[in-house]
Amino acid sequence: MTQSSYTSPLYPMSDRERHNLNQSTTYPQINSLPEIWSIASEKFANITAVHAPHHQPVTKLTYQELWQQIQLFASGLQSLGVVNNTDNNHIPPRVALFADDSPQWLITDQGIMTAGGADVVRGAGADPEELLFILQNSGSSSLVVENLALLKKLANHLQDLPIHLIILLSEESTDDLPNLPVITFSQVIEAGKKHTLQPVKLTPQTLATLIYTSGTTGKPKGVMLTHANFLYQINYLGVTIQPTQGEITLNILPTWHSFGRTGEYFCFSQGCTQVYTNIRYLKSDFQEYSPHYMISVPRIWESIYEGVQKQLREQPAKKQNLVKFFLTQSRQYIRAKRLINGLDVANPNPSLSQKLSAYLQILISAPIHAIADRIVYVKMRAATGGQLKFAISGGGSLAMHLEDFFETINIGLLVGYGLTETSPVLSARQYWQNLRGSSGRPIPGTEFKIVHPETRQTLAIGEKGLILARGPQIMAGYYENPEATAKAIDPDGWFDTGDLGYLTANEDIFITGRAKDTIVLTNGENIEPQPIEDACLRSPYIDQIMLVGQDQKSLGAFIVPNVEALEKWAESQSISLESPPNLDSKTIQDLFRQELNREVKDRPSYRIDDRIGPFVLLTTPFSLENGMLTQTLKIKRNVVMDHYHDMINKMFT
Repeated sequence: MTQSSYTSPLYPMSDRERHNLNQSTTYPQINSLPEIWSIASEKFANITAVHAPHHQPVTKLTYQELWQQIQLFASGLQSLGVVNNTDNNHIPPRVALFADDSPQWLITDQGIMTAGGADVVRGAGADPEELLFILQNSGSSSLVVENLALLKKLANHLQDLPIHLIILLSEESTDDLPNLPVITFSQVIEAGKKHTLQPVKLTPQTLATLIYTSGTTGKPKGVMLTHANFLYQINYLGVTIQPTQGEITLNILPTWHSFGRTGEYFCFSQGCTQVYTNIRYLKSDFQEYSPHYMISVPRIWESIYEGVQKQLREQPAKKQNLVKFFLTQSRQYIRAKRLINGLDVANPNPSLSQKLSAYLQILISAPIHAIADRIVYVKMRAATGGQLKFAISGGGSLAMHLEDFFETINIGLLVGYGLTETSPVLSARQYWQNLRGSSGRPIPGTEFKIVHPETRQTLAIGEKGLILARGPQIMAGYYENPEATAKAIDPDGWFDTGDLGYLTANEDIFITGRAKDTIVLTNGENIEPQPIEDACLRSPYIDQIMLVGQDQKSLGAFIVPNVEALEKWAESQSISLESPPNLDSKTIQDLFRQELNREVKDRPSYRIDDRIGPFVLLTTPFSLENGMLTQTLKIKRNVVMDHYHDMINKMFT
């Protein structure tokens, strides 16, 4: 693959470099994912492929060792009769894999495919009823589970299903489950050592995996992703980032999730060392491993931003004022740079006088920005280890105050867009064309079309509507659900994303919300909640927010306060707060009313209907544990609305 040298995100790439990059592919001659490993094991033999410092036991494998383990596991599966040669069968035997990130997960995933099967993946923390539905609906003949605790949750129902074998990734004793056919991961490896791996014929059209949707409406649907879907991503994600062998990628997204999984496959294909982390260890792992790349979601960057703001609030007033001065000057500098480089979304075609004004602003601000970078921003970048070249953020929009901040301190964030059904990347920014606010341009071979949500008539450039997408990454369909497939993909191959947005003349895609998330007020106004929520999150006192208001006169909001910032504010104002703070007190309610009013009105596209009326301050955050966040840390609006149904009714009475 053609590699390009790293340059600052503020400067564009040459036309020739862009052309070479867009024409490049990584593994153009292979037909399936398992074929990557034999190539990678030779090319990157002794480079560490995967490191799991928080997994027990701690595991570190080179590319050569990883490929050996994959082959042994595949051979073991074949010897145990789990999967057989598929020949040209596009729907091979399915093996359910219910587990979270670990090297064993990766070995199992690729071992299943190498043996000739397809896996059906879900995280170990999913509801047992959902896992049982997936197990039955997918027709899986075998099951791999993370540990004994999960197996026991499923055990009473497994005897009613045609499960050939159960494989436990942990090395726990299963003596108290005598009626289930259970063996451990290590036993599969041992079986593989006594058996010769039989080659299988996998075509690009062969099913690689089933990933079930979250089931926000009705039962989950099994998204059928083929080897061709994944290989397309591997061959063309290089238009966004170009890692080289031995560089470190920090992995925090679930590997069974479409975005985390594809990002991981791509980085492995380039010879990266992948370090598995989680929310608990993220801060220390940034320092320990100084990653060069990261596949992430907006919530990660909100957390890092808040961490920096917290440190700033703890500094003496004089130092706070100095840093705020630097940030203000640098923000003016980067915005002027955007305008000159044609990357100002609000003013894509500036006049000569506007460009001259921007040049003048750069002359004034550049020296201050350079000083700030040397004495302040370098310390802020240290929060990510100091070596981070780029991070791709997907799974939701990135609020503009985060865009401004991370560009100011020169951390390269490249936003992408896609869905599980698109395996997942449809578009992504490039560092030489990093149009803030957008989700980038379609990767090669991908098309977008914006249509009217009701008439499906194609809309003009700049008009907002429903986003349709077409390309080699679109799923083969929903498993054994032709009605849902026909509804999602039309006869011409256009996939209905369910997202609202618009295209620019340069094919940059802007996502404005989910069609089903739109809040319709009683006056008929349609409100997209995400941009307003993003604006409110600029307040240091708001940690999480979700708008409500369907069929109401005004918007309402559920807010999770940042209690620490709240206490600091009270201290600065010489106000005595209870411990914990009484969130219903007039003092706190007035503060949040001021914050909401200011942040909403400061939005460039503010309308009077954007105003937030009633709001409720919650003491319990939205989290994975209480089921109110997705695995990519987005708020599950339907779950929150169901849980707080009575509170919503009370809010508007």
